Amino acid sequence: MELEDNRTFLSDFVMVGFTTNPFLRKIFFVVFLTSYILTLTGNLGLMTLIYLDSRLHTPMYFFVSSLSFLDAWYSTVYTPRIIYDCLSTNNHISLAGCAAQFFFSAGLGWSECFLLAFMAYDRFVAICNPLLYAVAMPKKLCVQLVLGAHIVGFVNAIVHTGNIFRLRFCGSNIINHYFCDEPPLRKMACDDTRVYVLIGTLIIGFNLLAATAVIVKSYFGIVVAIIRIRSAAGRGKAFSTCSAHLVSVSLFYGTMLIIYSSPSSYHTPNWDKANALFYTVVNPLINPMIYSLRNKDVKAAFKNVWEKFRAHK
Repeated sequence: MELEDNRTFLSDFVMVGFTTNPFLRKIFFVVFLTSYILTLTGNLGLMTLIYLDSRLHTPMYFFVSSLSFLDAWYSTVYTPRIIYDCLSTNNHISLAGCAAQFFFSAGLGWSECFLLAFMAYDRFVAICNPLLYAVAMPKKLCVQLVLGAHIVGFVNAIVHTGNIFRLRFCGSNIINHYFCDEPPLRKMACDDTRVYVLIGTLIIGFNLLAATAVIVKSYFGIVVAIIRIRSAAGRGKAFSTCSAHLVSVSLFYGTMLIIYSSPSSYHTPNWDKANALFYTVVNPLINPMIYSLRNKDVKAAFKNVWEKFRAHK
């Protein structure tokens, strides 16, 4: 800790997590350990399946594989720490550790935000120009879009992290959350946060508007194209190709907008934790299910890989 003007500036924090009750912490340990294993199994399994089956070597599944990679990494930023805190009596995290967690949280969050936007554009091209899909979405462009999502995401993370950690924190070092998030950190700041809030609002607003504009424009074109399809079966097939993506977008953007666009008076610790749980733990867990359970191509690929595995035993 650092002293200045009779104030003590914090150099470490204590994570409260979800509960301080020892019995409930054991239950949470089992729940989050199970969810983490399922998240890694689902996302890494889907990536492997897409890699092994040549029929899934299309732009759509390249983006799905990239999303699975991102979700596996994203979950790793949060869940191992939650599991550790459920077992440990020493839930301290240093200022540098908190900044690192915040940086990767912001970087991966914004990367997923833009990756979902580019996936919407991919669905737009597939439905509106099916005959030219392979030409309009070559592998080089797909790689550039995925890399672009990560670059934009981590540039945003540098700005966000620098913006909040230029502040000094004082008072109680207890963070009533399960990770280093913006709302609890801002409440602990002993410096004037008006400039921070202005910069943060401009950055978040610009990026959300840009990503949302790509999604809205893409789906507007998709809806127009689907309306023009004469057969009900054709319309159903066209809609089914983007239904999984719509669910992912709704879950991810919905919770992010609720948290970061709500008035500060709404940000009670339990409210923040419950909402953040959806995009930090639940979303990475269910994304591979969304893209595989009702997907005939993925089911066929799994069956094909499983039969080959059994044949080689």
